[in-house]
Amino acid sequence: MQKDIKLRDFMTFPYKLIDLTHALDSTIPTWNGGCGFNHDVHIDYSDCTSEDKFRVMKVKMHAGIGTHMDAPSHCIPGSRFIHDFDVNDLIMPCVVLDISDKCHERYSLSAQDVADFESKYGKIAGGSCVFVKTGWSKFWHTPLQYHNNHVFPSVSPDAAELLLERGVRAIGIDTLSPDRPEDGFNVHKIFLGADKIIIENVANLGSMPPTGGFCLVLPIKIKDGTEAPVRLVGLIEREVGL
Repeated sequence: MQKDIKLRDFMTFPYKLIDLTHALDSTIPTWNGGCGFNHDVHIDYSDCTSEDKFRVMKVKMHAGIGTHMDAPSHCIPGSRFIHDFDVNDLIMPCVVLDISDKCHERYSLSAQDVADFESKYGKIAGGSCVFVKTGWSKFWHTPLQYHNNHVFPSVSPDAAELLLERGVRAIGIDTLSPDRPEDGFNVHKIFLGADKIIIENVANLGSMPPTGGFCLVLPIKIKDGTEAPVRLVGLIEREVGL
């Protein structure tokens, strides 16, 4: 017989969950600067003629909106789609490279930044997700400033190549992209070309430690999808007694 699960059993779970996901609504920043998300009432309670009342919503959105995942097929023909990823591919250790104290709108994570992180915390482990905390998420609720004509902190190709040498599985960033269009889309080509994933518009990285955490990337499972919104969850060890 299956054991009943009680709250005290859950409280023995050794990790605290951290929501790293921005909420979707029609006002959020988008790549093209327009509204990429609509969530409208399709049937309202007052439309129901029986005693059972429901509100039914209709969603229309771009696939690459809010906190979302890029699959390799986003820019590499013939490569993996969203539906090709097993959930076991999407939970991984994570590290947070915090460069927010030096970031400006044209700053790019450098290979030296990666080296400085490793000199303090040790070599980044293979299979990890590397989150780049630029601090740009502070502009999330001012979309024009967040978009900034596609000028925002990013990742250099040299840093991306070094992270691939470390064997990382994913890279995430708290901006619209790890690439600025003015510099080309080299990080997309490097990471997706190596069958890795990219996570954009990450939220709440200030609640994650530099090392020792995990992340769970849960995209909408879209058949032949090249991008998909995700519920991105961080896991950190609970403090004793909590």
